[in-house]
Amino acid sequence: MVSRIIGPAVAIALAGLWTGAVSAQQVPDTTFTPSLGSPAFAAGQGPVVFVDEGHHNFHTLTGGFQAFGRLAARDGFQVRRARGRITPESLSRAQVLVVANALAERNVEDWSLPTPSAFDSSEIATLRAWVEAGHGLLLIADHMPFPGAVAELAAAFGFRMGNGFAFKTGQVGTFALTRAGGGLRSHAIVDGHGGEPRVDSVRVFTGQAFRADAAVETLLVLGPDCELLLPREAWEFSKDTPREAAGGMLQGAVRHVGKGRIAMFAEAAMFTAQLGGPKRTPMGMNAPEAPQNARFARNVLRWVAEVEP
Repeated sequence: MVSRIIGPAVAIALAGLWTGAVSAQQVPDTTFTPSLGSPAFAAGQGPVVFVDEGHHNFHTLTGGFQAFGRLAARDGFQVRRARGRITPESLSRAQVLVVANALAERNVEDWSLPTPSAFDSSEIATLRAWVEAGHGLLLIADHMPFPGAVAELAAAFGFRMGNGFAFKTGQVGTFALTRAGGGLRSHAIVDGHGGEPRVDSVRVFTGQAFRADAAVETLLVLGPDCELLLPREAWEFSKDTPREAAGGMLQGAVRHVGKGRIAMFAEAAMFTAQLGGPKRTPMGMNAPEAPQNARFARNVLRWVAEVEP
């Protein structure tokens, strides 16, 4: 979740009408350093991971994605910033590309429809060929307008974005997707192979929801008590805001594409560690109610880089 109108407590009430509250800035939690056991690689000896910063990304290594970068570096990955257009040359040194909340220039200051693609057709074709050749893509698009910005890119890999906000019906804010409740599905990423503790719960912070038009391995699935709201402007809701049932829609899935791998997620805060609102409330991997999110994030990166947990 990212918010320009409300804080992490998400002060929106449902009583026939959705209303927003005051703006509350999100800042990175620079103190968050989880201990997750032995790293996959010696320091600086792992695969090179590029984090996209060339598409007006809301999350960058010097901003909201700091904690993810530190987590990856502690696991031995070589984390780099990637600026500019995506070309075969710009990707030549990377094994994994992470794209978190890219935006088209039109939506940098205006979070309303339309939400055009942040990537041109040449970049999309380059990424598809690059993944097929044996590389990894972690693609993250939070709530509207971010799904619109990556809709064409996601479609090239068989994912259909829901350009809205995913909520539990009558409730706004964070909720857990659990193994016991059926929202977290069995997979190498979460099952704790090789002596690793398994992941039984992942906490999400709003986000969107998507569907798959190709065979995928599901990770995070919304229950029948969820809905997708489709406003014309981010965080502007009314009783007339279009909505659809979101039960069975996805917030996380992975698939093999040629020799490579892609992981698609519909919520970004789960991969971050931020402090939001006047009380600087933890949101993301640092949230007390999300004790397994850091392990989940690390395992997702390992899977995308073909290092099984």
